[in-house]
Order: sequence, then C-alpha cells, then structure tokens
Amino acid sequence: MEVILLERVEKLGHIGDVVKVKDGFARNYLLPNKKALRSNAANRKVFEANRARIEADNASRRSDAEKEAGTFNDVTVTLIRQASNVGHLYGSVAVRDLVDALVADGHKVNKAQIVLDKPIKAIGVYEVRVALHPEVAVTIKVNVARSPEEAEMQSQGVDVMSAMFEKDETGFVEDYDPNAEPGATAETREEAPAADAGETDEG
Repeated sequence: MEVILLERVEKLGHIGDVVKVKDGFARNYLLPNKKALRSNAANRKVFEANRARIEADNASRRSDAEKEAGTFNDVTVTLIRQASNVGHLYGSVAVRDLVDALVADGHKVNKAQIVLDKPIKAIGVYEVRVALHPEVAVTIKVNVARSPEEAEMQSQGVDVMSAMFEKDETGFVEDYDPNAEPGATAETREEAPAADAGETDEG
C-alpha cells in the first residue's frame, strides 16, 4: 500500500513522503495512529492544502519534545525485582513498568514512546530508548536488581553476577588446605576417623 507520511517515521521517511509499506503495517499502525494517509488523488490534495499546518504542528511538538528531552539527562530507573541465584527474573520488566517508573519520577511518557526491543529478563543495567517525538529520542538507563544495595553496586559499574560467581569460587579455594595430600582437604582428614567409627556402629 502507498501512503503519505504525516510525520517522520524511522526507516520510512519524512513528512509528505509517499512510501510503499506492507498493508498490515499501514492498517494496524500508520493509519490508526494518524501517522499517514492512504496515497490517492483526494488525500494528496488534502495533504498539500494542509501541509503548512501539519509541518507547523510537527515543529511545535518537536520543540516541546526537545524541552522534555532536557529533563532526561542521566536518568536512571531502578527496579527492584525477585530473581534466581543466577540473576534470571521471576517474570520480566515490560514497557508498562518503565512508563510507571518514569511517570512517578515526573516525566511525561506513554507506552508508545518506550522502544524496548525485547522484555528485560535478567538483573543488570540496560540502555533503553525513549522516542519523545519522531525526531527526538533520549536514552535512559534501567538498573534491575534484587535489592537497593545490589542496585547501588551495579550503578557503580560492578557486575553483580560475575562478582557473585567469583566469591563462590574463592570461597571454595580458601577451604582447601595446600598442605593436605592431593585430593584431600583438612576437613576430610579430620572427619575420616569419625566416619570409620560410624561404620563400626552400624555393622
């Protein structure tokens, strides 16, 4: 289907461009969201007659979006979630969670403006785009952690998951007695006689 764009659409074109798109994309997204008109003689006349107003409206919205973008400097959204030992979330962080957190923080955003390629399913720090206007986008950081302390560590650049695994490994190494025979630990040697005694009781 050919459509006339009423605003800039990423990877498609700018206001007034006539572009060919898939029917489903036009019917389900562009037309209902008033981002485009079907391209036919009547609509082309309507568009040209209103072009100056459409462009002025767009410029005004872009100017508002640029002002709003100024409030997004270094914005980090922190979400505390339950997660497994390996950092997988029970559930996932979706667009709605980000909108709620940003609105609570005083930002004007809606679901359509959050560009989340796929739901967030593990703890960590993510960068997410917020399209305030077709020509104005900002990037926010989303810090997903299991506790405020963990979030604080992540905000300082600590990779909590690898730090945890390193701690587990070092813990194991510390328990090992370097003077013990190969394959034995201090604990094993001390426990051995007690284990023998246990066997005789059972026998």
